[in-house]
Amino acid sequence: MARRDIPPEPTPQAEPPQPPPPVAPPPPPAPAPGPTPPVAPPPPPPPAPASPPAAPPPAPAASAAPAAPAKGGELSTDQLLARPPGGPTQGWQAVVYQVSGGRVRPAPGPAERNRQKLAARIGAPVAGCQRIAVVALKGGVGKTTTTACLGAIFAEHRGDRVVAVDANPDPGTLGYRIRRDTARTATDLLANVDKLERYADVRAYASQTDLRLEVIASEADPGRDEAFGEDDYRELAVVLERFYSLVLTDCGPGLLHSAMRAILPTADQLVVVAAPSLDGARSASLTLDWLVKHDYEGLARSSVVVINAVRERGLVDVDKLQEHFARRCRAVVRIPYDRHLETGAEIVLDELAPATRRAYVQLAAAVADGFRPQVRDGGQA
Repeated sequence: MARRDIPPEPTPQAEPPQPPPPVAPPPPPAPAPGPTPPVAPPPPPPPAPASPPAAPPPAPAASAAPAAPAKGGELSTDQLLARPPGGPTQGWQAVVYQVSGGRVRPAPGPAERNRQKLAARIGAPVAGCQRIAVVALKGGVGKTTTTACLGAIFAEHRGDRVVAVDANPDPGTLGYRIRRDTARTATDLLANVDKLERYADVRAYASQTDLRLEVIASEADPGRDEAFGEDDYRELAVVLERFYSLVLTDCGPGLLHSAMRAILPTADQLVVVAAPSLDGARSASLTLDWLVKHDYEGLARSSVVVINAVRERGLVDVDKLQEHFARRCRAVVRIPYDRHLETGAEIVLDELAPATRRAYVQLAAAVADGFRPQVRDGGQA
């Protein structure tokens, strides 16, 4: 076979050499240190456009002013108590206050605000001793009951001493309307009047109720042959006025017995008790007539008339009775009929119907409105 020539394989050509990368020139030498040139301050910003000055914030109302901080690090009630006192006690406000543990204290509702106003009137400070005589022209209209309940309300709401004294010329029943803690009477007190120098001496002759009302009972001895008269009351009143702020006198029926000659001239005001009947109203009206004709017109005008034991559906128009007396005296208060009082037993305020108790609170407030205000240095309170 003929030999065929095989061409030689091509020889790979070498890649041309790459030029070396350019070398960066060395940095210029740093200049010699020298003082730094001052930097010019930046230009001031352009002035803001003129605007009217803002009105000062309104001063808070006096009622909303926060309480001043305690001085000297004193501890306050609000800081220490989980439920500070003074929260609402009535209505849904009281429920919220109790459920929240005192953290939420809603403002009191209308009923509670009214109760607080009545309490403030009843507790008004007095000048010296205030003498209140409870009178009625006829018996059986609730004069003694009115004296006991009115005195109990005063003693409950006030911080001073309140005493009720039985000045009935015959054996009276005021001592039977409370739970007595002494058998001593006004007669015993008068027999030892020269030994009474301190309050504790007088207190030994009075019975005190749970509400702090003190009662000086009359002599109940059926063998007594002398009535409690003008001189007896005058001497007793001198003693009581030294130690008590309020003296309530349960007078006997009528206006002509001798004790009234000492009671009326010294009384600061009268409470006239009337029954919700024609004869009871006439008797009360005659009482006011008698006072006017015997130079006690001021006492008649400033008196408070109590229409006692008013039933819901009576036959007498009590509204007209109230209008009649409102033209003749300072205030008229109705006391509802109450079964607890009808028994004639010991009076317990907690046993009264709520409406009856509220009525006696209103009566106490009306009587307190007639107190002489307490006189302070530089003028009246």
